[in-house]
Amino acid sequence: MSAVTLCECFARDGLQHEPAFVPTAAKRALIERFAALGFARIEATSYSNPKVVPQFADASELLRVLPRREGVHYKATCANPRAVERALADLDAGFGVNEISLLVSASEAHTQKNLKRTRAEQWANVEEMVRQAGGRFRMVGTVSVAFGCPFEGRVDPGVVAADVARFVALGVAHVALGDTTGIATPKSVAAMLKRMPPSATLIAHFHDTRGTGLANYVAAYDAGVRLFDSSFGGVGGHPAKVKYGGGHTGNVCTEDLVNLFETMGIATGIDLDGLLATAEYCEQVLGRELHGRVTRSGLSLTR
Repeated sequence: MSAVTLCECFARDGLQHEPAFVPTAAKRALIERFAALGFARIEATSYSNPKVVPQFADASELLRVLPRREGVHYKATCANPRAVERALADLDAGFGVNEISLLVSASEAHTQKNLKRTRAEQWANVEEMVRQAGGRFRMVGTVSVAFGCPFEGRVDPGVVAADVARFVALGVAHVALGDTTGIATPKSVAAMLKRMPPSATLIAHFHDTRGTGLANYVAAYDAGVRLFDSSFGGVGGHPAKVKYGGGHTGNVCTEDLVNLFETMGIATGIDLDGLLATAEYCEQVLGRELHGRVTRSGLSLTR
């Protein structure tokens, strides 16, 4: 079974959901633990407007004090050209990230709600961001609501495939398919992935809103995907001020996903001895019990 590469999203996609500000020192400690566990990709922060997502008002401060581990991609989310300008300024100052994500939504309504502009306007932004970046980062395109929109309902898979192809044409070879509100099923995942351009390096970013996240990741693996996003404790999924599906859209739990892949004979590269201790540390940082099942029950004995 081919190995997989996991991206730990707790420090960005996870924390954006949290209404209380997590201190910069705690974020640094979390990211350092994730790197030490063996995550080759880590969502470190977002260059969001602090007025919209206050959690990341310390983006540059965090990156300035964050030690880096060789071979790890540290990612920052960029929603507009101003965000890329900030990413470049930090890179020039000697402490920037080496990976940025560029966002589009597969539906017009979600684009308006999440990014405050039309799809055409956001694609113009993406083109400008790629030009600005000038190849100085590894770029990841993200197509949100790829499997269904909370405002429009069904999303045409053809639109998603065209968005992925458009990213690739811009030189953005890594593209994440976002199941933003956990609508996907193994059947729809398999059908969607058959439509993707073969030149794209796909990343599965699925949510566990309806309890299908792990099954969807297995379906994605069977279809050839080898890069997966997850978050300790299933934390995150949307900004704290934006609620979908009654407010619960949580990510797939990292500890449960690692446990599943490893028991299937699929290497994750993650230190299993430290996995649950880190899951418990994430709970300590947020001050509450999270949703990881193996955090409570322990890792499977047959691995």
